[in-house]
Amino acid sequence: MTTTNGSNEAIPTLQLLDPEGRRVTTRGTKGYRDRAATLTAEDLRGMYRDMVLTRRFDDEATSLQRQGELALYAPSRGQEAAQVGSAYALRPRDFVFPSYREHGVLQVRGIDTVDRLRFFRGSDHGGWNPYEHNAQVYTVVIGAHALHAVGYAMGVQRDGTPLDAHDGTAVITYFGDGATSQGDVNEAMVYATVNQAPVVFFLQNNQWAISEPTTRQTRTPLYRRGEAFGMPSLRVDGNDVLAVYAATQEALERARRGEGPSFIEAFTYRMGAHTTSDDPTRYRTTDQEEVWRRRDPIDRLAALLRAEKELDDDYVAEVQQSADELGVRLRAGVRALDGGAPVSTFDDVYATPHGVVASERAWYEAYEAGDPPADQYAIAETAQGGAR
Repeated sequence: MTTTNGSNEAIPTLQLLDPEGRRVTTRGTKGYRDRAATLTAEDLRGMYRDMVLTRRFDDEATSLQRQGELALYAPSRGQEAAQVGSAYALRPRDFVFPSYREHGVLQVRGIDTVDRLRFFRGSDHGGWNPYEHNAQVYTVVIGAHALHAVGYAMGVQRDGTPLDAHDGTAVITYFGDGATSQGDVNEAMVYATVNQAPVVFFLQNNQWAISEPTTRQTRTPLYRRGEAFGMPSLRVDGNDVLAVYAATQEALERARRGEGPSFIEAFTYRMGAHTTSDDPTRYRTTDQEEVWRRRDPIDRLAALLRAEKELDDDYVAEVQQSADELGVRLRAGVRALDGGAPVSTFDDVYATPHGVVASERAWYEAYEAGDPPADQYAIAETAQGGAR
């Protein structure tokens, strides 16, 4: 398969499942087809289930924000295959660094649906303990977490974790096309390649950095940025869950063997808004959206499963019931969330005591008590032992 950029340049793109749900057997895909062939019918049904549940989560979260229950939300509709397919290639000990849109990845990692929305409701700094599922909390600062991911991967490397296809730990970080323009992402790729860190850079190119199309961000295909830093790089059809799985599995195994980082560009489309504060009708057409609606990743996998007699109406109904139950639980759980005492904002900012945070906390406590100091520095000096 080839795709094009703004100059109509043909770009090689890995595809194993076409938009009609038919397996692709073109030349040059055999190694990836062999990887996808290891997925059982139960695996594929599991992928279908997680994609459907991710979309239901997405729809419910969007509705909750419209009802005033969330401060903001970043939809992921249309990107389910990129997220679920890559997450299925992970092993439990691998570590995930998401941005703020990887709801499908967190679905596969088993993170509670309500916990995923604590941050968007403003009731918690993050929402869950990263070490319970080996998945970091959402990162809103564009591209910052790419450096965190590489730092963690370098730590794995230096801690002596076995780096082989069976026992090694790999790291994966997700970001969007707009983030590739950020210095943090480029610096992360420098560190990763120079140190041969066991990390996979997973770019979800949904073609829109808020309202700016990819053609306004780059003159070359984005996967080539990975090549420029000296790492194996590949563009994959991001709406093809099989191709995403195979490409990610290969990259993760390379990382576990100590062969360094890889770069994957999953070419997909953001069907919804950038966030719930965005209006995509102002910068794209309904005709364009309809083209991508016909490439829906869930419909594509469902077509394959039905053609191979592995999906029946009973299973579809069962998944729908699970989605309905998810919606009920999510609505009730989010509305019941309590942000706790406002002063808890100062908890867990740093792993160890920090003078500036202590002074700000002391000032806020005085303010809450109705006795704010005339000079904030006066209470800061007290909290820090008199040292300004």
